[in-house]
Amino acid sequence: MKIFYRFELKYLLLALALLLGVRVLRAADPEQKDTVHQLHDVVVIANPKPLATVQTLSGEKLQALSSTSVADALKYFAGVQIKDYGGLGGMKTVNVRSLGSQHVGVYIDGIRITNAQNGTVDLGKYSLSTLESVSLYNANKLESCQSASEYASGATVYMQTRRPVSDSLTVLGGIGSFHTYRGRVNAQFARRGWSGFIDGEYLNSRGDYKFRYKSEYEDTVGVRRNSDIEFLRVEGALFKNGFASHLYAYISERGCPGGIVRRLSDKYTNIGREWDTDLFAQASWQHSFGRRHRIKFNTKYTHEYLRYNTDYPENQNTARVDNHYYQNDAYASAAYAFLPFTWLSVNAGYDARMSWLDADLKHFSAVRRLDQKAVGAVQMEWRGARLAASVLYQHYKDHTRLKVGAADPLQKLTPSVTLGYTWRDLSVRAWYKCIFRAPTLNDLYYTQAGNRNLKPEYTKQWDLGVEYHFMAPRWMASIQADFYINHIDDRIVCLPLKGTYTWSMLNYGHTFCRGLNSTISGQYNTGDWTFSLLTSFTWQDDRNRTDPSDPQTYDQPICYSPKFSCGVTGIVGWKWLTLTVSELHVSKRLWSYADPRDILSPYNNVDLKLTGTWKWFTASLEVNDLFDVQYEHVQRYPMPGRAVYFTLSYSIGNKSRK
Repeated sequence: MKIFYRFELKYLLLALALLLGVRVLRAADPEQKDTVHQLHDVVVIANPKPLATVQTLSGEKLQALSSTSVADALKYFAGVQIKDYGGLGGMKTVNVRSLGSQHVGVYIDGIRITNAQNGTVDLGKYSLSTLESVSLYNANKLESCQSASEYASGATVYMQTRRPVSDSLTVLGGIGSFHTYRGRVNAQFARRGWSGFIDGEYLNSRGDYKFRYKSEYEDTVGVRRNSDIEFLRVEGALFKNGFASHLYAYISERGCPGGIVRRLSDKYTNIGREWDTDLFAQASWQHSFGRRHRIKFNTKYTHEYLRYNTDYPENQNTARVDNHYYQNDAYASAAYAFLPFTWLSVNAGYDARMSWLDADLKHFSAVRRLDQKAVGAVQMEWRGARLAASVLYQHYKDHTRLKVGAADPLQKLTPSVTLGYTWRDLSVRAWYKCIFRAPTLNDLYYTQAGNRNLKPEYTKQWDLGVEYHFMAPRWMASIQADFYINHIDDRIVCLPLKGTYTWSMLNYGHTFCRGLNSTISGQYNTGDWTFSLLTSFTWQDDRNRTDPSDPQTYDQPICYSPKFSCGVTGIVGWKWLTLTVSELHVSKRLWSYADPRDILSPYNNVDLKLTGTWKWFTASLEVNDLFDVQYEHVQRYPMPGRAVYFTLSYSIGNKSRK
């Protein structure tokens, strides 16, 4: 097992705070006349307890986790299932309350990350190193002056970038399990109201981890091949008051090993390679005119390139392809909030997005999609009672040069309403949301499989929740619990209707899900010691209600949906040391209706992280999957097992400059 060293940014930066400058006056001379100094008005705004159902990891707790990507952090939230195809190079998607990954909107600094081609976001591409917080909202965030897109998902993930408060430079380097090497450089500044950073990271991993394979024919230990990854990620950001901008570039090459579907003794190798280039530039500006008017503008441009190649002599039983996909996306939005009274906010927003997709597949024609959204929303609060309601209008229109033409335009209105009441430290809430996801461009136009007659996939969500917060001089605690029901109609699936090798997209499926999410968190401080506890609990029953005449599938659990999962994270801090221990339990999951024995076994995963800081150095030891448990998120895609990492960073900077 390799242990690796790396230089890591000592970025336990303070959360950006409002600095009030107070002029110090010289003592008045006894003979000096009395003088009256008039101070400007100071407005203090207290954020009320959120009306939405939200879970957040931020600051030191976020950095203390034994995780490197956003997907790793989200697994600690209640109601979340991560689909991980194994290794550092495996794709990582998030599923919230069994809605499906395409019903989850992912935002960075309030602007959505999109993929019109397949609708999914690979969260493994986004690092925690530049983030101040990661939040999960069931339904959507409820604030004034939101863009229309923020209302258009069944669940939303927000990544908030850290705003620097001082100048610093950090260098990081390391080596680790499975021949993993990593380097990172971060430079940041803050002066004259402006702040920003440039962050670059390089990683190379062979990914040759061992796994145990059991089948009808053999029980042996194999080594995962073609699971390597090499990537370069560069990010930059610039902030000033209500202005925020973000540049992002991710370039990678990785192996695609596929599933373990044959005996290890067979001379068979699945060699697929993937090249990715993801680029985006975004900016936002918000401003308040007095106390009654607020505006916000967003803009973004994205370019994505994907090449997938299996044209190798070793692929004896795999179709040989060398496909190239090009996607461009331009987005702009405007939002306005009117606050005529302290208890009332009226909001309106409009978004427009144009997406282009081209590929060199046979019989594929370039597709252009215009996506428009408009929202009207109102929020009210009166003596602890709160109301939020919205109506979202969505319109999709595609253009293509294919002889069969494009899909028919799609336009729908969908409502959402939330009620809540707060009494002292106790809050109760209830909400309903109806939303849909439009078929992706792959769903509609992918060669031979696309279906231009697909209907949107609708979700209806009901939620009843309670939340309690308690604070004392040395400790604080909070607990929240939500009971929910989800109903999904016209699921979009891919089935082999024209033979084993010819698949088709179609609307097939109705599901009914009921569940309970709860979280408990607390923190206690005494002297040089700090103790933190984070727990999450999920129970859900997700059933297939598609075809009553099919006893094999009707009222059976949805594949890959566990009935029970829970996570416990403990963080102990003493002076310059921090120890984090995390345990995640996931119950058994059905992965196929073909055989009742097609069950993925339950598993427990324990991670450990020890971090120490001394002057300009920060070192950390991470052990993922401490007890080397062999498990799978997706059938036949084994996870790496125990991995050990050691990190070391050196940071210089002026922390005290104001």
